[in-house]
Amino acid sequence: MESQPATTTETSGILNLVRWIWHIRGEVSVPAGLCADEALSRLDPLFAHSGTTHARMGDVVMVTKRDQLAQDPLSIVDSGTLRIEPGQQGLVLRYRLVSRALLYCFLAPLLFLAIGQFTVFLGTLEKPPSEEQMKKEKAKEAKKGEIKLNPVDKFLGAPAPEKPKDEKKDAKKGAGDKKKDGDGEKDGFSPTPAYVFAGIFAALWVLGRLLEPWLIRRRFQQTLEG
Repeated sequence: MESQPATTTETSGILNLVRWIWHIRGEVSVPAGLCADEALSRLDPLFAHSGTTHARMGDVVMVTKRDQLAQDPLSIVDSGTLRIEPGQQGLVLRYRLVSRALLYCFLAPLLFLAIGQFTVFLGTLEKPPSEEQMKKEKAKEAKKGEIKLNPVDKFLGAPAPEKPKDEKKDAKKGAGDKKKDGDGEKDGFSPTPAYVFAGIFAALWVLGRLLEPWLIRRRFQQTLEG
């Protein structure tokens, strides 16, 4: 019975840690002399953009955004809650916002890493031919290229005629060797593009997770100060 509160607390902590990936939380002090109603009224212009709907219930504002424009100062936000609460030194605006853009930027690297690993797996299926197979193929080519002597010439001990060189085949083979040595196996499976995209989206998530909370807090603070 005593372990139940501890388990609940651990579960709540894990959920908060997971939500931190795409949730933006913070608080801003309300300037002295402003009541809750006046503070929320100053925030109304932030919700007057296209695609934004908000509902106010007392000291709480519920915000929902759809197809928001890039000019919207809260364009990264899809929904959220803002409330005015008493703090240690006066009123405080506390907010909790949800951003699907941050969630997608976090999940995209995982998807591309999975694609890269699958590409590596496909590359392992393309095994190079074994030495025995290569020897058999060479023996077949040599047998096809043999020029049989006339029985009379063979009886007289005439030397075997040299195998005529196939210039087209030699040129094709040389070009193939150069392509393999210089450009690498272009037709093979390469996971590099998937890893590059994974790195790009990971960088976008880190940048957004660090920059957006600061920008949103600054926007709320400037709006409250008028």
